[in-house]
Amino acid sequence: MRVRAVWRGAVLADGEDTVRAGGVVYFAAADVAWQYLRPSTRRTVCPWKGVATYFTIVVGEVADRDAAWAYRRPWASGRRLSGRVGFGGGVEIVTSRATR
Repeated sequence: MRVRAVWRGAVLADGEDTVRAGGVVYFAAADVAWQYLRPSTRRTVCPWKGVATYFTIVVGEVADRDAAWAYRRPWASGRRLSGRVGFGGGVEIVTSRATR
């Protein structure tokens, strides 16, 4: 199954290598369009995933603050999220059948 993260018409991530955790789809870092993400100073701690670092999504002149995040060094219970990025805010997650 192919999954895309889309915001304001921009494809933020596109791939088949995804993981679902806590209702969030996490994309492999290689499938993320990094040109739309700007590092944020926000950090939060999840009791089972670890410390999340955030990114603000910027498309054109519009920003969605802290709407993407990653667990750079997840705790053991969240290790399957290592090297992945999750999206929230106004980002739409779209799934479709992969074509070969």
